[in-house]
Amino acid sequence: MMNSNRRAIALFGGTFDPVHFGHLRMALELRQALGFDEMRLLPSHQPGHRNRPGVSAVHRRNMLGLALEGCAELQLDERELKRSGPTYTVDTLEELRGELGEEASISFCMGLDSLLTLPSWHRWDRLLQLAHLVVVIRPGWQLPSDGEVADILRRHSGEIRDLHTESRGRLVVREQTLLPISATNIRQLIASGQSPRYLLPAAVLQYIDDHQLYRQAALRGDSNDD
Repeated sequence: MMNSNRRAIALFGGTFDPVHFGHLRMALELRQALGFDEMRLLPSHQPGHRNRPGVSAVHRRNMLGLALEGCAELQLDERELKRSGPTYTVDTLEELRGELGEEASISFCMGLDSLLTLPSWHRWDRLLQLAHLVVVIRPGWQLPSDGEVADILRRHSGEIRDLHTESRGRLVVREQTLLPISATNIRQLIASGQSPRYLLPAAVLQYIDDHQLYRQAALRGDSNDD
């Protein structure tokens, strides 16, 4: 972990419908590689920019809780599940900034697909006034060279050290090999009677079996994050 007096907190958001090893491994690698003091997994209630998740917030929270048991390096943050209506990242960051104060470093982690849609997010131009953005890209993938997103990258581009020396305002790109696991594919496997074993924690699979989740709705395959 880097030496810094500034507390560095990271958020890794998603619907986690269901949580799988791709989510967990990405979050853990980001915490270790970027030296965050905390990595909080943040399940959304009803994402403002996605379709409604396939199962309830309670089930998704319970599955994520099971997945994180015994892993002290990752924490569960339930704040978005306690809200009604659409969930907006800017509201979460404003709330967290109010809790942690002006000096703490807050980073919101996202994939390249989310960055490319950033200008469509609710009050998106406020995000970098509240936090850093950490964008994970696969090796070999290209960032846009023109347009609004490219302009955001140029104006806010930062380095890993900035996540510890500054409280907000930087956009850091992290190239990382991602496990090729898809929540959509997991739901489709379950709906078609096939096993998703070894794609997600055994405790999560047992929970899905116990509660008969994704048996029909998964065939739709359009509800959320991978």
